Amino acid sequence: MKPVTRKRRVWAGLLAALLMMLGLQTTSSAGESGSTADEAAAQVLTWTAGDSITEYTSAPTTAVAGPATIVFENSAATGNTTGMPHTLTFVTSDPEFNNDVQLNILANPSDAQGGRHTAEVTLTPGRYFYHCTIPGHGEMQGILTVTEGSGEDTTAPEATAKVTGSQNDKGEYVGSASVALEATDDDSGVDRIEYALGADGAWQPYTAPVVVDQVGAHTVRYRALDKAGNVSAEKSVAFTVVPPPTDDTTAPETSATVDGEKNDDGAYIDMATVTVTASDTGSGVNTIEYALGADGPWQAYTGPVMVHAVGTHTVRYRATDKAGNAAAAKSVEFTVVAAPPQDTTPPATGVTVEGTRNSDGAYVGDATVTVTADDGHGGSGVAAVEYSLDGGPYLAYTGPVVVDRAGRHTVAYRASDKAGNTSEPLTVSFTVVADGGVPAPNCPEYDERLTVFVGTVDSGVPNRVTNNRCRIGELIEDEKEWTSQALFLKHVQSVVDALKKERVIDKREKRAINQAARQSGIGKPGQTEGYRKILDGTQETFAKWEHVGGGSFGLNPDGSITSGTTRGGLGMLWFPERKYGDFSLKLQWRDDAPGTGNANSGVFVRFPQIHDHPEEPRPEWAAIKFGHEIQVFDSPTGDMYKTGSVYGFDRVGLAGAGVTQKGTWNDYEIRVVDQHYSVYRNGVLINEFDNTGGQDFTPPRSDDPGTDGRRFASGYIGLQVHGTTDVVSYRDVRIKDL
Repeated sequence: MKPVTRKRRVWAGLLAALLMMLGLQTTSSAGESGSTADEAAAQVLTWTAGDSITEYTSAPTTAVAGPATIVFENSAATGNTTGMPHTLTFVTSDPEFNNDVQLNILANPSDAQGGRHTAEVTLTPGRYFYHCTIPGHGEMQGILTVTEGSGEDTTAPEATAKVTGSQNDKGEYVGSASVALEATDDDSGVDRIEYALGADGAWQPYTAPVVVDQVGAHTVRYRALDKAGNVSAEKSVAFTVVPPPTDDTTAPETSATVDGEKNDDGAYIDMATVTVTASDTGSGVNTIEYALGADGPWQAYTGPVMVHAVGTHTVRYRATDKAGNAAAAKSVEFTVVAAPPQDTTPPATGVTVEGTRNSDGAYVGDATVTVTADDGHGGSGVAAVEYSLDGGPYLAYTGPVVVDRAGRHTVAYRASDKAGNTSEPLTVSFTVVADGGVPAPNCPEYDERLTVFVGTVDSGVPNRVTNNRCRIGELIEDEKEWTSQALFLKHVQSVVDALKKERVIDKREKRAINQAARQSGIGKPGQTEGYRKILDGTQETFAKWEHVGGGSFGLNPDGSITSGTTRGGLGMLWFPERKYGDFSLKLQWRDDAPGTGNANSGVFVRFPQIHDHPEEPRPEWAAIKFGHEIQVFDSPTGDMYKTGSVYGFDRVGLAGAGVTQKGTWNDYEIRVVDQHYSVYRNGVLINEFDNTGGQDFTPPRSDDPGTDGRRFASGYIGLQVHGTTDVVSYRDVRIKDL
């Protein structure tokens, strides 16, 4: 018997301990493979990872209790060609699984160990749940089952069943029967009990007595599994349920509905779903049945019936109650047609630039840009046309665009059709000169927004080009540092006085700009005047940032920085000069992923000092675990957290934020006040989040500390690099204390 075997192991262990105390040693007999402890200590459990983000390349399923060497390898040898890091984490927060092994290994092909790591652990009988903790890898998980000592548990559990209920003199159960299941196991212990209804029913987990109230003969099959994986032989109980005495002579009422997407002719496209319902106020509904076509066999109705075949269909249905009354068969008819060919071709676009040109080909005074779009014969039709001037936000194109500011200009344009296809942006570049070839204006600041902003306050006044060819917003100089608000307001007053005199603005617009200047708070004591540029495209500011982890950012000739250009892996560029509490962070980013891929990046905020952090020794992960990541990722597939999301806590999908066009600069503003986060893209609020607790992950990430004080009220700023194919560029990073 198994209990005796276990006692022998206990006595053997006590004897070995006594011999060691006496200074003696035990040796194995000839032909033996060694003691149980030797076998346990020698076991090596190996996990490997490759390019897949949904499963480990290999993973063990069983082990023996005792010491073990855990090997986790994520290298080129195991199939990783992208440089993507992976982790192996044992979950310790789920009461269903063992929680006595703390294991969290990060393996990267480019790390000092070449992606191969080992750990020594001691396993106990039961089950361990493990998974990958890198965001977006929720499916990389599994269960390791550990058996006692030598793993001698080969005996399945014992399972029993008991049927209870009110019985008549024939032993039949009146109204309903309840089936209670139990199981015992003397070795590794019972893991779970399963049951199935009827000869062909699917196995289901048993959690409570199974109540059967359908009139007729029934069979309930059952079995049990132990923690060593042994399955007991299938058993069953059979019984009959009869209705209580009743004078019910009325059949059930039945009805059916057909749902699905219809075309203009009322036919269902690709699929129709038939839902049958029945009600009975007497003895109650016992069975519902349906049949396909005029001659199809009757089948038990257990849920909505989906019909995919193209053609005209008839679905018959009927029901009986527990008194044996049968409703007359009814039917519904409908037609299923194949979906029309999907429009997958975006509109074709074109552009013309007109105006008076000089001998150098430049447009004198102004240029008129006209954009056209055509979705072709059989397409879904053009839904929208958009344009972007000089890298600004995309705007709705409603008519020819007149560009009258001297200088070199680029207009990007694109179109979308009603099927959701968007053309790749095309560009046209040209030069506008004033009469006499006057060079481009030397404006104090650069501001191409449509209305005049003072700080973060929108005055609503159109941001017109003035007589000196600078825009109004470029003359306000709200990004300059002012020593007092009075000095700033005096400057704004002088600017708007001159503009009114020149008839660029009227009296109402002058008053609106002055009011916006007062509301901006620029120059007030205790408030940073304007935004501080912490990455302005120069080597001087770029050198103030520090890179940790994998990957890299490189400074480009145009002053932008681009990720993943020299090496892959997960890492971060962060600004270590100071922490920020309440702030407004502004920057521009662009999706530069190669081919049809999409950039995957993010802006980290409010994370602690990352070097030698007491709870996270890996610098690049301190920002992930203890700060917040504002996501940059607009692939229509893959990770559900899109641009504007607070990763792991507040999800924004494509419907909420829209798809960011590749190759286009986007304005991004992240405003944080107390624990309230606001995210703006191209001037539009796309997400608000209150950090009051609770992750959005189900189940929560086991290595995330949550919001118990370690989501800080202040911290540092960082930019994420995700890999060599997740290429993103940033520029013009500015921050302002609020």
